[in-house]
Amino acid sequence: MGRRSPRTRPGLRLRAPRGRSEQLAAAAVAAAAGWGLLQAVTALGQLAARLWPVLAVLAAAGAGYGLWRIRRAGRIRRVRAQMLARLHITLDQFDAMNDRQFEQALRDVLVRDGWRARQVGRAGDQGADVIADHPALGRLVVQAKHTTTAAKVGSPVLYQLKGTAGPVHGAHLAVVITNGHLTRDAKSWGERHQIHWVDRDRLRQWAEHGTPLHELLRLTARTGRRSPRARARAGQRSRPG
Repeated sequence: MGRRSPRTRPGLRLRAPRGRSEQLAAAAVAAAAGWGLLQAVTALGQLAARLWPVLAVLAAAGAGYGLWRIRRAGRIRRVRAQMLARLHITLDQFDAMNDRQFEQALRDVLVRDGWRARQVGRAGDQGADVIADHPALGRLVVQAKHTTTAAKVGSPVLYQLKGTAGPVHGAHLAVVITNGHLTRDAKSWGERHQIHWVDRDRLRQWAEHGTPLHELLRLTARTGRRSPRARARAGQRSRPG
């Protein structure tokens, strides 16, 4: 005779109380649970009533600290804005900087002129050391060339910036800025291909004498123009497949 397979036990299930005794027991359990919960809530309320002065002091201290942080941040922003509004950097100061300090100084002078600028120069930056945005003038990408020997910047620097300013960085404007000089060929090539440049003489007018960059370079407000990146995307969409 074969062995009978064991029966599997069904899972436990809750069922409604049956009979008066079970109903009374369930009611007693529910009442006890409710009473215990009420006691816990009452105890917490009494504890809060005893500690409310401490809690009030902690809440006030937290609110005061938060308000102090907000006001302190506001004061720092105002002081920085006032400092940048009066910012003037001499050529001697530029000459004494290293490459990164030069980029940061250019960023600050752009902020002084009303641009929202950030320093982004690093390895593989594809021609962008500072990127700045202006509500009327659009996006500007800066290639900074710092020198301690008053060396000359040649055309290849402008070639590179021309190739990356719009397609890579989405810029409307591009400028090479140096505390040295540019070759004659670099200047004429830049003027023909809308790559602006600031050499040592222009840097003095801009950073030291306070002439705004848009006046120095005769930049005009963009009116309904799309960025080079957007134009490139539109051109790709319009090409036949």
